[in-house]
Amino acid sequence: MMRFRSRRAFLGTVGAAAIAGCFAEESPGPRGGAGDGSDSDSETPASTSTPDPDDGPPVAEETYYVPYDVGVLRSMATMTDVHQDGIPSIDDPTFTDADGISDGTLDLDDGDVVFGVERGGVAKAYPQRVVVYHEIVNDELAGVPIALTYCPLTGTAQGFERGGTTFGVSGRLINSNLVLFDRGTETWWPQILGYGLSPPFAGVSLREFRVIWTTWRRWRTAHPDTLVMTADTGYERRYHDDPYGGYNPPQGYYDFGGPMYEVAVETDGDPFEDKEVVLGCRTTDGAAAFHKETVLDERIVRAEIGGVDHVAVADPSLASGYVYADPASHSIDPDGDGYRLDGERYEPASLPLDRQLAFDAMWFAWYASYPDTAVEY
Repeated sequence: MMRFRSRRAFLGTVGAAAIAGCFAEESPGPRGGAGDGSDSDSETPASTSTPDPDDGPPVAEETYYVPYDVGVLRSMATMTDVHQDGIPSIDDPTFTDADGISDGTLDLDDGDVVFGVERGGVAKAYPQRVVVYHEIVNDELAGVPIALTYCPLTGTAQGFERGGTTFGVSGRLINSNLVLFDRGTETWWPQILGYGLSPPFAGVSLREFRVIWTTWRRWRTAHPDTLVMTADTGYERRYHDDPYGGYNPPQGYYDFGGPMYEVAVETDGDPFEDKEVVLGCRTTDGAAAFHKETVLDERIVRAEIGGVDHVAVADPSLASGYVYADPASHSIDPDGDGYRLDGERYEPASLPLDRQLAFDAMWFAWYASYPDTAVEY
């Protein structure tokens, strides 16, 4: 399986013109353990003073299942040639309405990928072609401070509450996946796991919310009043060119080959190719991977997580899906774009069951993060 030693080396293989400006900023230099430039993969994040949890992000009431202990995860952290904040987060995003996005700087096509979020009656779309150059957008949604995060290496878009702090790119990867750090406590947080790796947050989970991976046409049809993030980021980037390839149509890194960096457990192509997409779900008791194409085709797919029946249902309008805990194994039937349960019809996102957090991921990344995952396809 091919491995690249650095992101810069990989990006060079897809064409220098495509990445002009991608790493224009020099690393701001050491600012705590996550960005001191050490080559030690096992270095523990450190702060110049005892970190105060009040300076960090809010955490979940319960900790999601993680199959590795904190020390092992720290030892798995790979330092890349992109140091802390070398990929700059967007900390002051600007938005326009759906009609205002065609301003000559970011003309979104119908099939272009956006990451959609909705909360408190407010809907926002974050274009993948912009976020790929920054990986983190520190924003607010319905008055709640949030971070929209995206790792192009693993195809994962996830949302976290950030409280009074902001998140940045640490420059490290675990299983080829983005490791965030919060600027309040300098804690490392592997994105897929959403799990703290140093005090005061070692072994706890971030407070997370669902991000929908979909297309611009599908999102604006479902949410005609949506706001959409513009290319006015304060940085000079070629936002028309994805340095890793593209999703409309799939090409480059997203369409072939294996992970760029080493992973703890390799898939060997079983049961899916490395970059096939799964809808991953983790609970406090375990994890499951639902083959996304199967969910969209069959509409209803079941798996057991921690001894409890769970059901994945497709959302045809967004080409997405949701996962619910269903210990009673209800009879659920498709009804148009929705579902019928106990004689009542419901939209895919609002079945009267306990909805679980789920998100799209490349198979290799989900499997490396949860090698004991249940798999349904």
